[in-house]
Amino acid sequence: MDQDNIKIPPFETHDLRKNLTKYLDTEFKGEKLGNYKFGVYAFFDYDGEPIYVGQTNEMLRTRIRRHLTNQRTDAVAMSVLDPFEVYEIEVWPLPEFNHLTKKGEPDAYKNAREHLDSLEHAIFEKAIVESEFKAILNEKDPPAPKISSPVPDSYRAKIVSDDVYKIRSHPDFRIARRALILARLAQVISERQVQSGLRRTLLTQAKRLQWLAQRRFDHTANNKYNENPE
Repeated sequence: MDQDNIKIPPFETHDLRKNLTKYLDTEFKGEKLGNYKFGVYAFFDYDGEPIYVGQTNEMLRTRIRRHLTNQRTDAVAMSVLDPFEVYEIEVWPLPEFNHLTKKGEPDAYKNAREHLDSLEHAIFEKAIVESEFKAILNEKDPPAPKISSPVPDSYRAKIVSDDVYKIRSHPDFRIARRALILARLAQVISERQVQSGLRRTLLTQAKRLQWLAQRRFDHTANNKYNENPE
């Protein structure tokens, strides 16, 4: 293979795009997941830890790919979210609103947005409860819901191949990568006037780094004692 062929992306980049497309093309309730216009999504890391929750009314495919493949979101650009940390995605589509357009049916579209806000708030709160740190990396909390609506069925699956998993799942790789993202975020904060939400994200990421480093140290220490029983 010609290593200088600019049309061939690096292995991990190609792997992510291929597996992300496979995920978004999965049939769910009669439609491809990525083709649902309204929905909420959550990203999970290699420990199954929820790390980021978002919503979209432009199409799940468009928003999720923007996060993970082209760095055109504030979350990625400001080092709030690291695409390398995302192992699984869970989505909660709202099929009943897929036909709506903002111009064609403004009242119905507004109602759909209210359901979307309600769903995002519910999933955000669920992620906080299930998190080891009782926090995720979102810079901002979702808007307070104006209505209460049931949480629909969801679909969750990994977007990483076994080959990439072998590379990225190693704790030492993840510690190094997490430290890099933490440093980038700290630099962003040092160069701008930021709100408290971004500082909260920095603190959460620092806790995640400390937790993983502690786990690695404890495991190493335990193995040392096991290997040298005397």
